[in-house]
Amino acid sequence: MDTLGVKDLKNLREQTLDIIEKKLSPIAMKYQYCETPLEKKVKWKPIVLILGNYSSGKSTLINEFIGANIQRTGQAPTDDSFTIITYDGEDDNENLYAQGEVFEEREGTVLINSDLYPFSGLKPYGDRLSSHLKLKKVKCETLKDMAIIDTPGMLDTISENDRGYPYQEVVGELAELADVILVLFDAHKAGTVRETYTSLRTTLPEKSFEDRVVFVLNRIDECGNLEDMLRVYGTLCWNLSQMTGRKDIPRVLLTYSSKVSDTVEEKPRYLNYLENQQMELKKTILSAPKNRLDHLNAFVDFHTEHLKKLNESFTVFNREKNNFSLKFSSFGFLLTVIATGFFALYTWANEPFGKLTGETLGGLSSIVAFAFFIFWVLTAQKFFFSLFKKRTLERFEDFMSLKNQKQQDLWEKIKPLALETIRKDKNILSTKILNKERLTLEEIAMKKV
Repeated sequence: MDTLGVKDLKNLREQTLDIIEKKLSPIAMKYQYCETPLEKKVKWKPIVLILGNYSSGKSTLINEFIGANIQRTGQAPTDDSFTIITYDGEDDNENLYAQGEVFEEREGTVLINSDLYPFSGLKPYGDRLSSHLKLKKVKCETLKDMAIIDTPGMLDTISENDRGYPYQEVVGELAELADVILVLFDAHKAGTVRETYTSLRTTLPEKSFEDRVVFVLNRIDECGNLEDMLRVYGTLCWNLSQMTGRKDIPRVLLTYSSKVSDTVEEKPRYLNYLENQQMELKKTILSAPKNRLDHLNAFVDFHTEHLKKLNESFTVFNREKNNFSLKFSSFGFLLTVIATGFFALYTWANEPFGKLTGETLGGLSSIVAFAFFIFWVLTAQKFFFSLFKKRTLERFEDFMSLKNQKQQDLWEKIKPLALETIRKDKNILSTKILNKERLTLEEIAMKKV
């Protein structure tokens, strides 16, 4: 994978996106598995999401990566917006701008409602969020094939009402799109704020994968001495183990701004013994396009498995429903024969029906048989089918193939959607079509498409 060039990565991404758009997404939309086509979330550029405390150096990192002062910096909170920074290279006037200069800005309403961008998942937050969301187009060759999202600094005492929008939900939506997630801490606040805890403990594990998250202890040059720096590092590692729930200590990159440090007359002596891992951090950011290919493959596998389980649940219900219909129709036919026989005997044995000719009696019996069977199918079957469905849904797990914990966990995730679809009799339960879709999903899972 590391030997693939930019062109190769793009070709592989386009092939995978084609599978998602033409094979996977139509099934997902039909099953009401998602509200928008699956490809919308992964069709845009690779994304790097940067999270951190309000003074952790997120904006400084972005400015140094781009080589220009794009984002405002400062010790206090300076920007409460989610800012998407990229370079489309499609503006007719871009040549009028210098390298690293912002040549266009777009507001949040455009980003949320435009099909050009993957942020439609933010629509439910409406105007509450749109005023805190913007895009900056920067003339920067590095950003042609990727985008960086700067986020409002995480705080300890702020609430959702203070921000005006559900911060964690927005972070979760963006984390789901991101290929690299940087979580920055600084030497003065080693990960103790409440929003950081919620993000690492709940939001990121639910919306992303552990291998996409990179922890960074930034501004280490501001520690007074080596002992202070080690104390801060140890505190951060302890806090991370508590926040992430991991038994092992995750790797933490140690960084500081070379430009800021160069303005200081006398650097702390301990920096001579520590490598500034800023270059490794830059490589991590630049790895986003390669990570996007891994992201796409994981995305396909993840949703294919969920859709296969949905397909299985619909197929299982169809099987049980067909068995019920066959038994019910057979029983109805038997009751019809018995009822018709009793009618014929009764009319034959009693005046004035006993004087009817055999032909007339046969005609009347046929009418009675037809009427009884129609009543059975249209009225009685509807009543008994509702009882059958209720009983089947209550013990649906008995009919599913849940042989291991993975299958059980997968079923728990899609169970509400599966049962709700069956309960509402959505028009997707054709056995023939379900079988065809199952084959398509199996081909995708086996990478044969």
